[in-house]
Amino acid sequence: MSLNKALANESRHEGSLTKKLLDRIPMDKADWKPHEKSMSLGQLANHTAELFRWIPVILSTDRIDLVTQRFARGTAATQDELLAQYETNWQQAIGALDNTTDDQLDGMWTLSKGDYVLFTIPRKIAIRSLALSHQYHHRGQLTVYLRLLDIPIPALYGPSADEIE
Repeated sequence: MSLNKALANESRHEGSLTKKLLDRIPMDKADWKPHEKSMSLGQLANHTAELFRWIPVILSTDRIDLVTQRFARGTAATQDELLAQYETNWQQAIGALDNTTDDQLDGMWTLSKGDYVLFTIPRKIAIRSLALSHQYHHRGQLTVYLRLLDIPIPALYGPSADEIE
């Protein structure tokens, strides 16, 4: 299987798990934080919902400068807005992966802040790091937030304690 198809399939599978989790986010508690240094529930949910946006950006550019190219943060205030935002980002990412080549994924991509280069790495690594692994990390944080709010956790990698009878 080609790498672009493998990444697209992973995005389909893992994206469905992220969607299950985002479906449980109580946006009426968007301002809740487990700690003063933590993101609020709404900020974390919006950030998780936007991470697939990185994939089409990485595939369509050679470089992003965080000083001159700002990304608008997700601002979903309701469950429906959050899920719609996520679905759009997720489907665009899968479409971009389906329509790329392994040669393009091997090409180099740079992330900088002005003249300071944070890194220059192959696109396939940038996608894995900035979009996929980053999403899985924040998805894990969201499960902790939900647990602390006593909201049932959906089954992700096997049954959750909330779904075992």
